[in-house]
Amino acid sequence: MELDIRIKMNEKLFLRNPEESVLGKKIVKNGLILINKLGFEEFTFKKLSIEISTTEASIYRYFENKHRLLVYLINWYWSYIEYKVVFYTNNMSNPEIKLKTIIKLLVEDPGDKGLNSDFISEQEAYQLIMWEGSKSYLTRNVSKDNKDRLFKPYKDLCERISCTIKEYNPKYKFPHSMASTILEMAHSQKFFMQNLPALTDFSKEQDDKKIILFLESMLFYSIQTK
Repeated sequence: MELDIRIKMNEKLFLRNPEESVLGKKIVKNGLILINKLGFEEFTFKKLSIEISTTEASIYRYFENKHRLLVYLINWYWSYIEYKVVFYTNNMSNPEIKLKTIIKLLVEDPGDKGLNSDFISEQEAYQLIMWEGSKSYLTRNVSKDNKDRLFKPYKDLCERISCTIKEYNPKYKFPHSMASTILEMAHSQKFFMQNLPALTDFSKEQDDKKIILFLESMLFYSIQTK
């Protein structure tokens, strides 16, 4: 899918907007690919500079450090997923169908049908979320980063899901907790299925549909109207 979608990113994530130059776009697109290839711990700006034939100093003109780049990439993904949620549920009036649509959007690997531009690949971003997503906030700087609103896209998506849960059952007491649980489990269960199969019931099938059914059953059992 080739679309020109501009997502406004928090300016505290970068020193220079990477979307405004060819080099900036190369840093983001290839940085994402290289993090997925090496893992965040092994990834460095020096390795990225070699990959895209530039200097390490040039990359530091865009991002203060590799964690800022990671959060940038993850925020882009959450913002894009929220866009897709709005797009696919906009004309839906039934909250149950809305919630099932949201779960499907969260779980399914976009593959070759996902957004792919000279700036970013949705499929690569999906893999990043599954492998490195929690590293964006599991740091000692989480409180400061939160004050800088670096997690706003994640919170916005969670809020949208929680509002749909309340639409389904206005009396349900834990909509935000359930929304964030669904968000996390959509990717953790996929990770477990592929890497730690004893922690799931989906290792034999390796099927996203099984995870979707599991999340649906957990969600609707919890929020059903009495």
